[in-house]
Amino acid sequence: MRVLYLLNISNPDRLSADSGWIFADLLAPALVNAGAEVTVAAPAAAGDTRCRFHQTKVPETKYRARFSADIDELVALIRAERPDVVVANQVEEAPAVRTALLEAGSDALLAGYCHYLPFSFTSDGQLLLDPSLNDAGLGRPVLLAFAAGLAACDRVMVHSSTAASWLSAAAARMTVDLGDRLRVVPAPRDERLLRAPAARPAAGGAIGVYNHRLYAHYGTEQFVDLARDLVASGTVRLRVMDLFGQRRAERKGLDDSPEKMRDKLAALPHVQVVSDRGDRVRYKNLLAGARFGIAPFRPGCPWSMSVIDCQGMGLPVISPRLGWLAEHIDPELCFTTTVEAVALAERLATDDEFHAVHAKRAHASTTDFAPALVAARYLEAIS
Repeated sequence: MRVLYLLNISNPDRLSADSGWIFADLLAPALVNAGAEVTVAAPAAAGDTRCRFHQTKVPETKYRARFSADIDELVALIRAERPDVVVANQVEEAPAVRTALLEAGSDALLAGYCHYLPFSFTSDGQLLLDPSLNDAGLGRPVLLAFAAGLAACDRVMVHSSTAASWLSAAAARMTVDLGDRLRVVPAPRDERLLRAPAARPAAGGAIGVYNHRLYAHYGTEQFVDLARDLVASGTVRLRVMDLFGQRRAERKGLDDSPEKMRDKLAALPHVQVVSDRGDRVRYKNLLAGARFGIAPFRPGCPWSMSVIDCQGMGLPVISPRLGWLAEHIDPELCFTTTVEAVALAERLATDDEFHAVHAKRAHASTTDFAPALVAARYLEAIS
């Protein structure tokens, strides 16, 4: 099977912070191991030397990534690669890819992978536009383009059962019939970020790590409020990852909340803001020095690479009871109120037996995300 993998990269200057690129970098070699021929078309290469690479332009903004597909380039690429399957990781581009397949005379299957959902649902079922994609009122056009992408795909893949439920509900509201095209295929874990859980008594104050993007739409303001309470007693210290470093002016111009949130967190006592400098070894070491992780307050979270990173390292993760987080994380570690969150953090910090039990559960919860297993599910989904 020849797979053409179309990948938008939103953070080419910091690939370690781009979950889509990490996904491709882990998955592509696993697909090759399973017998597929893979070509990655992206602004930066992903996978290993067995994967072919076609370099594409870096979209200046997240909106250009959705609305500026080059059909001429796609036609030429499809004719050159003669794929059996084309994977569109920017679902909004699927109609352009379908057009290119038509013009190229290709009968390749078109699969869309929904790395990001441009909507979320309230507890009473109201559909909300994603605020990060609603600059100048563009949220609804993005949502409609996403719906058009779903309609253009032969297969639609999502990370989780929660995401599948949300997507089915949204598609029905937009009169897109998914039929039997929807598949749940989780993202692969990073095998470099694995550590067997073991008894590790806390010494000198337990560290809770927050290793998520600091965008406002990730609920970072809520985390800032929680952070004040978590460190108040001195039992817990916090390590916050600055994953982006210095971002391009175009990205800051659309959303400067990461820089604002970073400054707020850095001003708090017992909170350390650190950078992995784009180095996965340094990132692993920063996680290894922590006692537990903290999930983001992101309402429309269909999956979190950073949560899986912590769990693979044997770090229990406490989480607000939201979306996929409530599906995946042990119910004993989910909270609704700040008081519950602080109690959980302090118990993980001081109760070695409780911590050991949840460290083992956390590590075990990532087993099905091994790249070889995910690749098998991926190939089954697009066959």
